[in-house]
Amino acid sequence: MVADTSTQINKPSIGDYLKNNIREYGLLIALVIIMLFFQILTGGVLFKPVNLTNLVLQNSFIVIMALGMLLIIVAGHIDLSVGSIVAFIGGLSAIMLVKWGVHFSIVVPLCLILGGLVGAAQGYWVAYQKIPAFIVTLAGMLVFRGLTYLVLQNRPIGPFPKDFQLLSTGFVPDLFGFLGPISFNTPWIQFQQSLIDTSTWSVMWPDPQLVLVQWTINNVFALVVALVAVALLIYKSIGHRRQNELHGTENEPFGFFVAQMLIISAVAIFFGFQLATYRGLPNVLVVMAVLIALYTFVTTRSTIGRRIYAMGGNVKAAKLSGINTERLTFYTFVNMGVLAALAGMIIAARLNSATPKAGVGFELDVIAACFIGGASASGGVGKITGAVIGAFIMGVMNNGMSIMGLGIDYQQLVKGLVLLAAVFFDVYNKNKG
Repeated sequence: MVADTSTQINKPSIGDYLKNNIREYGLLIALVIIMLFFQILTGGVLFKPVNLTNLVLQNSFIVIMALGMLLIIVAGHIDLSVGSIVAFIGGLSAIMLVKWGVHFSIVVPLCLILGGLVGAAQGYWVAYQKIPAFIVTLAGMLVFRGLTYLVLQNRPIGPFPKDFQLLSTGFVPDLFGFLGPISFNTPWIQFQQSLIDTSTWSVMWPDPQLVLVQWTINNVFALVVALVAVALLIYKSIGHRRQNELHGTENEPFGFFVAQMLIISAVAIFFGFQLATYRGLPNVLVVMAVLIALYTFVTTRSTIGRRIYAMGGNVKAAKLSGINTERLTFYTFVNMGVLAALAGMIIAARLNSATPKAGVGFELDVIAACFIGGASASGGVGKITGAVIGAFIMGVMNNGMSIMGLGIDYQQLVKGLVLLAAVFFDVYNKNKG
């Protein structure tokens, strides 16, 4: 009996698979290369526990706003007003907390509602009056910046109550605190300083010496969370792979799958270990992780997410298929307003004051994060994971260049070139395809 091989799926090689998915994996590879690059240039400062924590705190609001901006860009629009909304909501929260004495448990949800109303005000003109989003949000950028100056009377307001500051500067308590700090020593190979022969430009390394390095885990819970997250990721990935096999869908090569799981697991455990040796999980990291999971589900598994992508791909076809494109556009701007309000409170809590200049230029970083992450300027294309990776690429570059002492002029130059390269890469791949 001859086996029927007509329905067998040709399994691609690792090289072919990477070539076909270069945009998705290329971003992750770029982030790793950039981090290793700055780790070397900063003399190991980038991966230190305190700096990794600062990296999360400094970029959490960019990631949060990028989630909302991605939906707007996918829908075929743009929002230039998010930086001004950040400052405006931050100023309102300062007035309520500091001058009026309102409790933070009331201020936080109230500011989120106000952010939604701001987004609704702009979304109405874009969705129902058909005014281009660029014009509406450009006007919004000027209006809300002016309102911020009026609300704050052109001066900073602070400090905030300790409870409100925990939104940005707080850490998740160690549920395993009863174990106390755990210290241990590990052998570590340490090279002495290299000797550089300038006449031949060769580097000669002396013999390495074995030293003992002491590690102290101050927050066991952070390490446990990292280990649990890795276990869940592997379990879900294996389940997804099996489902693809059952339905005859193409899977990545097994060797690539194993290597991918090992690398991601090693990075996650290393990150969790570094946080555990400092103060543990920042509150904003938990908020950010929950939002990333929520928006990933919305964009990949929900009806409204699929409709946003359909609308961005072809608005006329979406309208003919029965999708209420006006209402969907309106919702994306309301969502962006809420996330910008959350980011505004996080920034104000981190600075411990609301300033009229807060959020200046943030809209450029957020939009750049989305485009670097693979979103298309024509709409209909983009992933949450790409936007998050794009935000961290921007964040690592900002952090690394600041540690190296580069001025804002060089930082802006480098970020602009990276953005241009990312968009060119996207256009090149589309034309090639």
